Amino acid sequence: MNVIVCLGFVLGALSAAATVFHTKPRQRVTLECGVDSYSRSVAWSHRDELIIQIDKKSGFPRKGPAAIKERTKLKRDKNLEISDVRREDAGAFTCEADGRSHAHTLLVVSVSASPSEELQPGSKVTLQCEVAGLNPDSTVQWMRPDGSAHEGSDTVHLNPVAASDSGTWECAFSHGGETYREKLDVRVKDPVSPTSPAVRTSEFNNGTPCPSCGADPLGWWGPLGWWLWAAAGAGGLVVLLLMVLVIVLCRRIRRRKRKWQNKMKNGQRSARSKTYCQCNCRPAAEKPQPGRQKARPSTLAQKPLLRE
Repeated sequence: MNVIVCLGFVLGALSAAATVFHTKPRQRVTLECGVDSYSRSVAWSHRDELIIQIDKKSGFPRKGPAAIKERTKLKRDKNLEISDVRREDAGAFTCEADGRSHAHTLLVVSVSASPSEELQPGSKVTLQCEVAGLNPDSTVQWMRPDGSAHEGSDTVHLNPVAASDSGTWECAFSHGGETYREKLDVRVKDPVSPTSPAVRTSEFNNGTPCPSCGADPLGWWGPLGWWLWAAAGAGGLVVLLLMVLVIVLCRRIRRRKRKWQNKMKNGQRSARSKTYCQCNCRPAAEKPQPGRQKARPSTLAQKPLLRE
């Protein structure tokens, strides 16, 4: 009998244990209620403030006064989906289904490197790991790319940066006896040698220097060069033909223009130089003046008679 009672207490303690969810800012996360189904109602709360409640009979959700309510919705009528996660969303959540509560914890993790661009050897960088919603007794530890722990807590100062610092760093944090990790990639440029670049060696010459190894053995860009030359020649020919066609058209247009101008000039000259007919008739005889006698006409000279 005592064994059964102890087993019941253990199962109750396990069911009451909080489930931990962790995500990054500005992402989306879904908190599972912890029940497969319910018969009456389900309600979600954030820090004892009601977010949303739904009654299975009516089927209509009712939102509470919590500030997070505008960015939440129910999935499958029991799980809570939070969009555009913020730091202030971290903390304790409670899902109450048919009067039975299920506790959950949301951790909002933010890892960053300043500066965030690719680093130069000898420079300095700061790695920051911020976890909102952790218990006061929780720990935060940075892990190097080789797996070793870095001295310090949530902030790491690398000064100077070395080539061995390049790789994936992990921010490890514990909560409720469990350890969680968030990754951050750090890129460090390869150190550039101040000496002149090494001369390429030929693989077919027993490692001796080969000055012409960098040259293209197939000519300018290999087989592609022939196509480029052919395309350039065809393009030049097309341009030349277009120029000839334009010159011929311009000459024809000028010739027609000149012919039209000549026709117009000839038409104007013919219109100006019009000739009128002149009359060679004798002038009319003057009228006799009053008081004067009209002179007799002179007799015509008689023609000589024809002789037999």
